[in-house]
Amino acid sequence: MIKFLDLYKINQVHKEELLDAFSRVLDSGWYIMGNELKTFEKEFAAYCGVKHAIGVANGLDALILIIRAYKEMSIFKDGDEIIVPANTYIASILAISANNLLPVLVEPDLDNFNIDANLIEAKITSRTVGILPVHLYGQLANMDKINKIAQKYKLKVIEDCAQSQGAVNYDGEKAGNLGDAAGFSFYPGKNLGALGDAGAITTNDDQLAVTLRALLNYGSHVKYENLFKGLNSRLDELQAALLTVKLKHLDSETLVRKSIANRYIDGIKNKKIVLPKVENQDAHVWHLFVIRTDNRNHLQQYLTDNGIQTIIHYPIPPHKQLAYKEFKSLDLKITENIHNEVLSLPISPVMDLDEVDKVIKLLNEY
Repeated sequence: MIKFLDLYKINQVHKEELLDAFSRVLDSGWYIMGNELKTFEKEFAAYCGVKHAIGVANGLDALILIIRAYKEMSIFKDGDEIIVPANTYIASILAISANNLLPVLVEPDLDNFNIDANLIEAKITSRTVGILPVHLYGQLANMDKINKIAQKYKLKVIEDCAQSQGAVNYDGEKAGNLGDAAGFSFYPGKNLGALGDAGAITTNDDQLAVTLRALLNYGSHVKYENLFKGLNSRLDELQAALLTVKLKHLDSETLVRKSIANRYIDGIKNKKIVLPKVENQDAHVWHLFVIRTDNRNHLQQYLTDNGIQTIIHYPIPPHKQLAYKEFKSLDLKITENIHNEVLSLPISPVMDLDEVDKVIKLLNEY
């Protein structure tokens, strides 16, 4: 079986470095908010090209905290609206509703799966305060157009970078430095993956960073003194140390992902299969390689029968989830079609060429 993602093999490559990091944390006797966190935050901020990187417990918390901080700063308030892609993992939308703001769903561009920037302006109302673009599957959204709209209407731009660590725009700016703030997930399966839940926020806004650092720590800047009704969302020392190790290898592993993606694109010639489209190679880090086909379930079973593991990202769109039953009447045909057709092929930095070629051969024979 060719695994969709072999986390054991991915982390075995860095085993000695990871064990050294683990021993360093264990022997330090300091496990929360110490030097390992400071080191990772400094190095991740430098990697993204931003002033501040703030470690948090997970990617969802990262987005929730950004919106919460803007509320504490009296920039957002209950009942305000944030524009978000309809085609995304539900976490992007949960972060908005968790703060008592209203998600406004916008259809994607079918060519790249990201929010269609041409549809955003029509959704702006007097209550709109922000845009939350998602760099889905690892490809940057159209940030130039999104930022121009945001500037025109004085909106905040919050990037969801859960799948896009290291993606670069035409100006050489990285994901996480393309809006006012950004949320990252380091879930184990991400391109930069921890060995448990982990996340981060990046921003160039000093006041936002100060507010966030209090909010994630029970609303406290000084122990036992609470400025806000905060929460506990801290990136622990162990995960920070492990992420510092893996950050050093992120770019080289991304190059392997890109080479696999290009091999898929060049090799898959079946007219039943729609391949992903990419305008700027640097703007896609291939967290996922997602194809579309009319008979997705049949294709998935065919690949399973032939020893290829695939995953559907995602089978049910957020507006069709019971959690958002208030959205069930929305007419979002493009999003629904995508969720009925997409299938993610195996891709990872430890996949060998024979495995890639087997996937291509089977798809061409389908």
